[in-house]
Amino acid sequence: MSENNTAETAPSAKKPRKKWPIVTGVVAAVLVVAGAGMWVWHEQPSFCGAICHYPMATFYSTYEQEPDTAGVDKWGNEVSNTSAMLSVTHKASTEEGGADATCLSCHVPTMSEQISEGMTWVAGNYVYPLYERSSAELTEARGVDADEFCLNESCHNVTRDDLAELTSDMERNPHIAQHGEVACTECHKAHRASVMYCSECHTDAEIPDGWLTAAENEALPYA
Repeated sequence: MSENNTAETAPSAKKPRKKWPIVTGVVAAVLVVAGAGMWVWHEQPSFCGAICHYPMATFYSTYEQEPDTAGVDKWGNEVSNTSAMLSVTHKASTEEGGADATCLSCHVPTMSEQISEGMTWVAGNYVYPLYERSSAELTEARGVDADEFCLNESCHNVTRDDLAELTSDMERNPHIAQHGEVACTECHKAHRASVMYCSECHTDAEIPDGWLTAAENEALPYA
């Protein structure tokens, strides 16, 4: 067979397929899945005790404690009954099928706040454990007033009158505004034992199990 005939009958070489569209698509898909997973994790309590949120580790530790047992607050102070901390009771409520109360139910970070905290963490310019958020800071981030922050359809769907009725059997009813309305956070604490506000003046005020008197709270180190 002549060389010309061989050249004519030989199969033509195939052009190589371009792989970059496939690679780009796979990478994009991986990034989307990873981003979605990160966003879901961002809304879980475990996220608050990991990575750049390390300064929040002690807050997460209080959240993880079992209810109705002896434990510690975010500073390591002993708490005779962990159910005196809202972080514990809120978690228990979620696990029992009640209101969905996780970290982000109360803590609503704004973008500017997250950027500021990120820069503070990188610079190491923060106290440990982090300071306790005031009711003003919590309500400002969520854009509601003090009462609506706790008393709403998703959390505690009751009024102040309902609360007064619920505690009417107490000798000194803490929910009756005898001295003007008091913010819920004056008594109810999330990551440390709650404090009976009335005990500041009334030494006979009933102290719920695990709670502290005003004097006991003042005597705690780092509180």
